[in-house]
Amino acid sequence: MFTGIVTDIGIVTELDQQGDLRARIKTSYDTAGIDIGASIASDGVCLTVIALGDDWYDVQISAETVSKTNLNTWQVGKRVNLERALKVGDELGGHIVSGHIDGVAEVVALQDEGDSTRVTLLAPRELARFIAPKGSVALNGTSLTVNDVDGCDFGINFIPHTKEVTTWGDVSVGDQVNLEIDTLARYVARLAEMS
Repeated sequence: MFTGIVTDIGIVTELDQQGDLRARIKTSYDTAGIDIGASIASDGVCLTVIALGDDWYDVQISAETVSKTNLNTWQVGKRVNLERALKVGDELGGHIVSGHIDGVAEVVALQDEGDSTRVTLLAPRELARFIAPKGSVALNGTSLTVNDVDGCDFGINFIPHTKEVTTWGDVSVGDQVNLEIDTLARYVARLAEMS
């Protein structure tokens, strides 16, 4: 489990497609404190550490994960949002995030509003019903509050701090973004279906 509070920006330094995709991610985390088998959310995707170096870790990514996420767009040099798994007693600053991506949203508009940036995204139709104003979503591993919803479009405001400590300062129209809907929204919808 994660909180959606990004704690490092990693850089993809190697990609190797064998049976599965293997990626090496450079990090500022103290890798001496990371165990083989640990989970690290990388752009919101819960990935398992399979090898470690002084300032990097490797993950193996299944074809299923690649097909459901934006990891098929990763290239060497790409910056990615990172978060280590939540430990009992850690502050829950965002919301409960599983690292299991529901789908990919597309950035369709950017607009500066004061020092913040309004980003409008297009959600897949089957996921749009789970997104509500003032609700939570995780986008590329970042816990965010939805400002508004119009059909399948929804808007998020990014303050300067978020743009500086995540990859959201690099966002462009057309970007494909990993979307994890709020677990609570999923259960509320399921209960409504069963009534």
